[in-house]
Amino acid sequence: MKNSIRFENAIYKLYTAFHNKTLNPDDCKQCAVGNILDNKDSWKHLTDEHGSVTLNYIGLVHQNLGRRFNGYTPIELLQIESAFLNGCGYYLTDKRLFKPDSIDSYNLFDGLCAVVSQLCSIDNIDNIMDCSILFNFEKKASLIVV
Repeated sequence: MKNSIRFENAIYKLYTAFHNKTLNPDDCKQCAVGNILDNKDSWKHLTDEHGSVTLNYIGLVHQNLGRRFNGYTPIELLQIESAFLNGCGYYLTDKRLFKPDSIDSYNLFDGLCAVVSQLCSIDNIDNIMDCSILFNFEKKASLIVV
């Protein structure tokens, strides 16, 4: 199966950033989306809160005009960044974004895995990070009884 050019480019840029140690969740130019967008930080103006998936007025205008940035819509960019931050151990409340006590290569790798999963979801392809096929294991939805 052939992947989209935007997917291939994003994976290449993230792989390079991770191995060059230029992947940084605290820098808008070096985070997941910053790297995908060629180390530019203009994407941060699409939302009012770092880590949020809610577009602000500027983001909505770009979204409604059908604008794409290196192939991704504004809402997709925010979803990618949110996945990265959550994977790195950050979490967003109504008031602010909380960061983990420390960021190391393990946190960054977890964030990178979350981004790759999100990119697969956006492109509607099988999650290349899912190893359940390799181990012949099928995940079943858990049933919650209240």
